[in-house]
Amino acid sequence: MSKNSLSVQESEALLWLLKARFEKNTNRHKDIEWSKVETKLKNNSGKLWSLNEMERTGGEPDVIGYNKETDEYLFCDCATETPKGRRSICYDRAALDSRKEFKPENTAIDLANEMGIEILDEDNYRALQKLGKFDMKTSSWIKTPENIRKLGGALFADYRYETVFVYHNGASSYYAARAFRGILKV
Repeated sequence: MSKNSLSVQESEALLWLLKARFEKNTNRHKDIEWSKVETKLKNNSGKLWSLNEMERTGGEPDVIGYNKETDEYLFCDCATETPKGRRSICYDRAALDSRKEFKPENTAIDLANEMGIEILDEDNYRALQKLGKFDMKTSSWIKTPENIRKLGGALFADYRYETVFVYHNGASSYYAARAFRGILKV
């Protein structure tokens, strides 16, 4: 078994958990049938491994959409607060390398790449907030446009006062209440 794969038992347990979450939160994926999602997952062990990483780090992934053009289901971290297993990280490798001391253990971009997922952009983040209330006490790094990143900044978002707020911070900063949310196309 390779590093990025699950045992049969782990796969079955994850599929059971994902199905239970899917059935509990039907408002996130109207008109999507679990059996079709499950078939795609069973035929793609790499994506199943990525979903397990999302789950392992506290993301509580769930289906939030379907792209008819690409025939892909969209899974996103749907934990109420930003995933606990990904907090206290700066934005990217350049930001981490620029820190002289008190370096965090990882970066949002590196960790997302290791997990085989993408970090949410602002549009993804706003779309997620239409499905529930997320990050009411925490915040999540979001994909930052290159022109902002070149100047040393990075974007993060949260939900306060019934509104999505997008802010900026130095990319090398990190906080105990900030992680990132990922999206996976299956």
